[in-house]
Amino acid sequence: MTARPAPTFETYLVCPRLEDADAFRPRLEAALAALSPASILLDLPALDERAQINLVKALAPLAQAAGAAVLAAASVQVAVRGGADGVHLGQVAGLGLAREALRSERILGAGGLTSRHDAMDAGEAGADYVMFGEPRPDGTLMTLSQLVDRAGWWAELFETPCVAYAASASAVEPVALTRAEFVALGPWCFDDPDGARAALAQARASLADKSRQRA
Repeated sequence: MTARPAPTFETYLVCPRLEDADAFRPRLEAALAALSPASILLDLPALDERAQINLVKALAPLAQAAGAAVLAAASVQVAVRGGADGVHLGQVAGLGLAREALRSERILGAGGLTSRHDAMDAGEAGADYVMFGEPRPDGTLMTLSQLVDRAGWWAELFETPCVAYAASASAVEPVALTRAEFVALGPWCFDDPDGARAALAQARASLADKSRQRA
């Protein structure tokens, strides 16, 4: 009998709120080189639409050239015109309309999910992934135990991929052990990409070890 490969996860980087694309570029380059993410989320400030589009246009090609899908935390129009691979919405309302506008051509991510019911509604509305644990609008976070419970529940029962947000290096391993398909690294990873890389390696080793124990 051939052993099944150990489960693993992809990395999803969440940028700090962007103001100056040129100033952020070296930090983005360092994080891309160290962490090889599958996806990256550009967190755009409350600027006019043209300014947001210009930020996406300035940074998306760099991440895409490194093999990362770029999501914009903005309107569908900004994501599409800026050349992003998709849009990340922070509320369930509007997901259906966004799905219609994007069709199947771009990724639709759902965050800001305050309950299990919200998450199921997001999946039914056509989200390509659901994210748990990212900062709320006031900057607060759900507890790590709440995040582990929510992400583990979703990963076990649903096919739509789950992104679990690690707010620090110490949260990466417990978040990964939920078997979420993606582990999101918050803005801290741009300040310490080497520390983030080490945390990811430890999480993958722990996940493989758990898998062997269950075999």
